[in-house]
Formats: sequence, structure tokens, C-alpha cells
Amino acid sequence: MGKIASIEYFRVPPRWLFVKITDENGNIGWGEASLEGHTQAVEGCLDAWIGRYVGFEADEIEHIWQMSWRTSFYRGGPVFMSALAGIDIALWDLKARKLGVPIYQLLGGKVRDKLKVYAWIGGDRPGDVLAQAQARKDQGFTSVKMNATEDLAWLDSPSALDSCIDRLKAVKSLGLDAGLDFHGRVHKPMAKQLAKALEPHRPMFIEEPLLSEHIGGIKALANLTSTPIALGERLHSRWEVRPFLEAGCVDILQPDISHVGGISEMKRIAAICEAYDVALAPHCPLGPIALAACVQVDATCANFAIQEMSLGIHYNAGSQDLTSYIRNPEVWNVEDGYIGLLRGVGLGIEVDEEMVRRLARDAKPWVSPGFIGPGGEIREW
Repeated sequence: MGKIASIEYFRVPPRWLFVKITDENGNIGWGEASLEGHTQAVEGCLDAWIGRYVGFEADEIEHIWQMSWRTSFYRGGPVFMSALAGIDIALWDLKARKLGVPIYQLLGGKVRDKLKVYAWIGGDRPGDVLAQAQARKDQGFTSVKMNATEDLAWLDSPSALDSCIDRLKAVKSLGLDAGLDFHGRVHKPMAKQLAKALEPHRPMFIEEPLLSEHIGGIKALANLTSTPIALGERLHSRWEVRPFLEAGCVDILQPDISHVGGISEMKRIAAICEAYDVALAPHCPLGPIALAACVQVDATCANFAIQEMSLGIHYNAGSQDLTSYIRNPEVWNVEDGYIGLLRGVGLGIEVDEEMVRRLARDAKPWVSPGFIGPGGEIREW
């Protein structure tokens, strides 16, 4: 046992928020509370919880999780759950390091030795995908993901969808599987057309075909196409996931470990998905701590399918990348579409604390981009 002595957080480029917990015996753990575009809000929540949780037993992870959920009156949502994720992941890392085992050993043990992964191509305004897809293939990937479209009007010209079909065909010509992310930027009148047009070309999945508040529309769309429907990055707890499972409108659940309250809740969400024959493919365009935490859960889940990783993602351009901030970046090497299981203690990564502290000194918060249409209207990003 050991009481929490300190909780620190570090805003670091390109858009990540790391958390470090130290107990009274000097044991440490690292977590990630990144919430893209809302760093200051999460930092404010962490400030409040730091004052509360210093002095709590670091081993009592579930107690701290339930305290954060049940005694806040206002619960859930992206800010609270991202702050909680940073604390939860760090506590799991601390406990597993103290015991000298990987986190997956504390979650019931592994059911696999390597994990299928995919990486991004194309950017927010997708283009030049053939060269980027070839580069991913050369890196060892067999699967990629790209945005389906640029920004669209609520009802746009049907021809605005043609380039998506062309890009998918180009990527598949290299022998790669490709997921298409609608990114919630495609509204129902266009999403119906695009889902139907893509179907003959067999994308790996279509992601967030509509925003998650439109569950009825997603259900209708799921009945329109045989292409697997993926979603979940904007669902923040098992309670928010449940209606989609009950509606039978999701095939691949993509919870983000930094947005759902960490390892504890991700494991519970995975178990619920298994009961509905829904695959787990965690969302993770974030940093190495979040990805390592995903891998620890993925290793233990029978219904795990594929893991997103942010290696070389467009958001990292000109800044730090997935291989930054850790001393063992080789853990992210991809071979034949897979990465190996992380075998080290705790999260299985060694955080370069000196680099974290140095780059956190003047780090600015990342601001989410936005799209403006030709009439001056705001469009979904």
C-alpha cells in the first residue's frame, strides 16, 4: 500500500496532456488525459481532483474511479472522463510497476501475442493518398484509414462524393484494407448516398457515418448497407455505449481510452460489446501513453479487432510523434500489419520525463480546426 503523494500534469506538443502520479514510497505511474482542443478544461478538472485525491491509497483504483463518477453529481462527458482517464491509467501503471508485471496481467492475462494495427493517410482534406498508402505499406501496415470527404453541405452535389470512391479504389489497388471515416461531417442526405456508393468497393468499415446524437439515423443507415458501422470516440462511458448496442446499429466499437475514464472503463465497455457480438477497435490518434494503455486492454479482450495508432498522423506534422517522449520507441515497429505485445512492466513504455518537462514549459493548447462553407456557414469538422 502507499498513499498518493502528488499528481502532476504536463501539456506537451502536439496536443497531448500527460499525468504523473507518485506515491509516498516513490513509486510512479503515467497516464494520458488528452482531449483534443479542450486541454484547459481538462486541466481545470485535474486541478480540483489533485486537491482531492492526494492522500488516497494509490492501490484503490476502483474506489477512486467510483469517487470521481458518483460523488460529482454532474457526471460523465468528455472533460470529466478525460481527466479521470489520466488518473486511472497512471494508477494502473503505478500498481503494475510496483508489482513488476505488465498491466494486462492484472486484467486477467493476455489472449494474444500481437495486435493488428492501422494508421492514417490523407489528412483533414484528403488527397495524395496513393503515395501515402504506399509509404504505410512500406512501413509494414496492411490497413489504413482516411477521411471519406472534405467538409460537405447538409445537401451537397452528389459529385462531391466521387473522389471518395476513387481514393478507396486507389488504396485497395495496393492490396491494403481501408476504413473510411465520415468524421460526423457528413449529414444524413449525403451519408445515405455515400454508404451505398462505397458498398461495392468493400471498405473495412465506415466510421461515424452520422454524429452520435442521431442514433435513429445511424440505425437506418446500418439497415441500408452491409458495410460494418464503426463509432464510439464521442461516447464517454458504458452508459452512453449501451443504447447503440441495444439498437443493433454498431458493428465495431471505437472507445477512446483517454475519453472514457481510462483502463477501468475501457475493459468494462469491451466486455459489454462482446455480449452483443460487437468488435473492439479503440480510437487512439493520441500519444504513446494512451496507445500503450489501449494495448494493455486489447491484449486481454477476445473481441479485439484492430488498433488505431497515430504514427505519422497529420496532426503530428512538424511536432512530436508517437515515438517521442519514450525511451523505447521500437515497441511501435509494425511488421505484417501487427505490433508486438508490450512485455515491459506497467504500461510497457519508458517515459522520458526530462523531455516531457522540457517541452511542457511553453506548450500552447491545440485548437480544433473548423470548416466554413461558401456561404459563410459553419460546417462539421
